[in-house]
Amino acid sequence: MMNPHRLLLCTDLDRTLIPNGDQAEHPVARRHFSEFCRLPEVVLVYVTGRHQSLVKQAIQRYALPEPDFAITDVGTQIYRIVDGEWLAMGLWGEEIASDWQGKSREQIQEYLSPMIELSLQEASKQNRFKLSYYLPVDADKERLNGGIEDCLRQKGVDASLVWSIDEPENIGLLDVLPRNATKLHGIQFLQRQLGYRQGEMIFAGDSGNDLPVLGSAIRSVLVANASAEVKRQAQQFAAQHGQSGSLYLATETNSRLGGNYAAGILQGIGYFAPEFRDRLKQLELSL
Repeated sequence: MMNPHRLLLCTDLDRTLIPNGDQAEHPVARRHFSEFCRLPEVVLVYVTGRHQSLVKQAIQRYALPEPDFAITDVGTQIYRIVDGEWLAMGLWGEEIASDWQGKSREQIQEYLSPMIELSLQEASKQNRFKLSYYLPVDADKERLNGGIEDCLRQKGVDASLVWSIDEPENIGLLDVLPRNATKLHGIQFLQRQLGYRQGEMIFAGDSGNDLPVLGSAIRSVLVANASAEVKRQAQQFAAQHGQSGSLYLATETNSRLGGNYAAGILQGIGYFAPEFRDRLKQLELSL
């Protein structure tokens, strides 16, 4: 029988748990989130594009609880955290390695060297299964995307291309990853490794790169501070996959804490996991 008091809580960081978006955060939301995560029934997973050192910086800067696991580097690394030590899970590397058919990051970099619009990012932003570039924000992404995909396909590399923009720096970003190095597959890998059932998991996110999880069978929370466009896309994506019942959109009116950032995560937990509502109510009454 499923243990009703067991929760694998997976959350994105930037603009989901970390309040670095435009909307306001309730002043006690993160503290209440941290208190909730101290429950012995809760296993906490951070799911983020940040690399390990940036995750550690965020934990310190924003007084976040230390996770039990972290899926980092756009899904290319998974760590188990034990007594403050971050231990890479080698089995995940073995699982995604087949997508690149034994090719190294350096080999793939060489394949893409004729594409002059691409400028290699710093060494700290690369790893065995993550090749990251800068490019002009006005670059012809559609043409580049087709050219890169054709090039790598001819070399037998099954890759996923993740495009984004660093708005403060006004520069484009491209990550070349193994096809299965995604947030969704990383979460599913941990689910199998740890023996959690679908009804014992919750994911929280805010942005377009969270859509594959938000539209999956994993119970998912979209925090209230997400953009209207992402909310529309998430609902559409979930409906297309027959998973509308697995998606919850947090609102500013359903809780005394509101629904932005950590408050939205807690609101979603209350919606999906009634066995934790008494504990959440106790936290809310302490306001």
